[in-house]
Amino acid sequence: MMRSRLVLLVEDNGDDAELARRAFAISRVPSRVVVASDGEEALDYLFAEGAHAGRAAQDAPDVVLLDLKLPRLDGHEVLRRIRADDRTCRLPVVVLTSSAEERDIRESYNEGANSYVRKPLDLNDFLRAVAQLSEYWLHRNEIAWDWSRGAGLPAGEVPGI
Repeated sequence: MMRSRLVLLVEDNGDDAELARRAFAISRVPSRVVVASDGEEALDYLFAEGAHAGRAAQDAPDVVLLDLKLPRLDGHEVLRRIRADDRTCRLPVVVLTSSAEERDIRESYNEGANSYVRKPLDLNDFLRAVAQLSEYWLHRNEIAWDWSRGAGLPAGEVPGI
């Protein structure tokens, strides 16, 4: 049996967050979803600081779904900080946003996003898109990641050797 995977959903819209939670719940991939409602909360969760100081290592996310339009600290800055830190530089980050602006797409990839997905407006399409993200990023994709060491692993590196 596959272990439960953890998703950090960085989303300030409560309705979208709830829809994403439902989509993950109905997907076939065992997962837990933690929601951060702004960019600062997301970074606090990732780096176990602030309200999340002392977060257990096993509660580190396997993937981040990141909205761009966030209060306090926008998604682009969150992505830059994730990529700038050795502990999170290889953490898979999927931008999940309503923005279709070419500038946001280009900037997200330049900042190191692994994928860019526009949120569908139709409810069923939204649920289907999140379920597909779950299937790919939490089940199909091989993650070169070792949170116990606090850093991403280069492809092919085996921990402890």
